[in-house]
Amino acid sequence: MDKLSLLAEERTILGKKVKKLRRDGKLPGHVFGKGVDGEAVTVDSKDFLKTFHQAGETGLIELKIGKEKVRPVLVRDVQHDPLTDKPIHIDFYQVNLSEKVKVSVPLVLVGEQPESVHLGETIVLQTLNEVEVEALPTDLVEKIEVDINPLKQIDDAITVAQLNYDRDKLTIHADEEEVVVKLAPAVSAEMEKLLEEEAAEKAAQAAEVQVAEGAVPAEGEVVAGEGEVAAEGAAASAEGSGEPKEGVSTEGEKVPTEEKPQG
Repeated sequence: MDKLSLLAEERTILGKKVKKLRRDGKLPGHVFGKGVDGEAVTVDSKDFLKTFHQAGETGLIELKIGKEKVRPVLVRDVQHDPLTDKPIHIDFYQVNLSEKVKVSVPLVLVGEQPESVHLGETIVLQTLNEVEVEALPTDLVEKIEVDINPLKQIDDAITVAQLNYDRDKLTIHADEEEVVVKLAPAVSAEMEKLLEEEAAEKAAQAAEVQVAEGAVPAEGEVVAGEGEVAAEGAAASAEGSGEPKEGVSTEGEKVPTEEKPQG
């Protein structure tokens, strides 16, 4: 990756007073490194964002502080405002150009997806998004591309050992057998089992709700058979006494009462 340049100034404003720097379009930063003196700096917000967009966290930047001082640095961390997501502070890590450093490099998929993906039968599943790389600062790369064209059948996979990169300059610290990307069924067996369990659970819950609602009649509703039970009870009582109960026939219907002759 080509080196990039970024102008900076020595910073004497510290603490809460740096808010004024941000209002003026400046970003506070700090330079640190192994065996080097730390230094507080400021950079122009727009210039930094432009440079960081090109360099990322693996691109070497020549940080020019004032007129004479130049520090080779990597952007180690950028702090953001939690509300606006705008950068508010930068940590620059000064490197020794003759010593190797370790950084995380993203793995980017390239190539054409197989026809089975377009048919909805399979998916390209990336299981590893970045790897730790060790290299001289001048040999660092922005990304490692992963060609997915060889993926044709389900369970076809590309491992770390199959990655294409300059092995003379870069060392990847990862298990060579670790899978980076593979071709998987659109719905795996585990996912199918999970979906079936969820469907069964929902069906059981629906059945419970129906039973609960059927056991309690709605307001003003008569439970089936209630009238018949009452009529049968009255008829049985009348039969036991040998005469019909006043006002009730053996059929459960009202009948006029017999008037007794007087005197």
